[in-house]
Amino acid sequence: MEACCLTSNSFCKTLDLAIPLTRSRNLSCLKRNFNHFNCKKPSFPSSSSITCCQLESSLPSHDDDDDHKKPLVDADWRSFRARLVAAEQTLRPQEPSVDGVDPDTVVVDHHHPPQHITIGDKWAHLIHEPEKGCLLIATEKLDGVHIFERTVILLLATGPVGPSGIILNRPSLMSIKEMKSKALDVGGTFSDRPLFFGGPLEEGLFLVSPKEAQDDGVGKSGVFEEVMEGLYYGTKESVGCAAEMVKRNVVGVEDFRFFDGCCGWEKEQLNEEIRAGYWTVAACSPTVIGLDSVGSVGLWEKIIFLMGPKKVW
Repeated sequence: MEACCLTSNSFCKTLDLAIPLTRSRNLSCLKRNFNHFNCKKPSFPSSSSITCCQLESSLPSHDDDDDHKKPLVDADWRSFRARLVAAEQTLRPQEPSVDGVDPDTVVVDHHHPPQHITIGDKWAHLIHEPEKGCLLIATEKLDGVHIFERTVILLLATGPVGPSGIILNRPSLMSIKEMKSKALDVGGTFSDRPLFFGGPLEEGLFLVSPKEAQDDGVGKSGVFEEVMEGLYYGTKESVGCAAEMVKRNVVGVEDFRFFDGCCGWEKEQLNEEIRAGYWTVAACSPTVIGLDSVGSVGLWEKIIFLMGPKKVW
């Protein structure tokens, strides 16, 4: 089923750019009362070729060639960049604070060069281009747009087809069993897990963030895509392998968060929306968007606080 991305004036606030429409389970595309619409299927790296026969009891890693083809995301460069942002701020003390690492989480040694700056466990700062693992923070221009008002979207992929992500801060109202979502459950393994609203486009996704002792097995399995250090995502094609890993005690059922729907953009659409001021793009530490933050209605305010006194608009 395809979902719609459209330009309309049917929302509480008129938007100049295409904003995804809430999908309907019964209608493929709503054309009535809209001047223009575009249909787009979300695109994620396919896991359909992955089978659970890869999951030996010891979960061996791929051979060297595969490791070179698909390296894991090294999150240390994100922390390094955050330190550079903090250092740049200390070099301009006469200027008002700009979006960056929260001053309360930065420790500066004024008697040494900027490289001695350290940052806290939780940080967030402005970046200018969307990237895998970044956050899209809705600005005031999306106030009145019910789906996206004050949302925080985690960008999962930025491939050639277009970027895709999931909304993190919408609370769960029902479980997978209550939603009767068979695509995200195998043999009842995840039936009692809460199901979160991830966006208006039709897709079943999940995040998995294993405990530190389990991380090696999950990362080396090759089943999931790493978004940032210790945080992975999977699609409905890989949920069967996820269930098998739970049965083998590779990862716990509580280490998953499931989403009904996602957000997707055409190749240049997201950049146009960012330039128009609908989204602020931010990088953050993995601790800011851990599994405990999924469904938190206060996540938007929390990230703005970490970014400093300047508002996202």
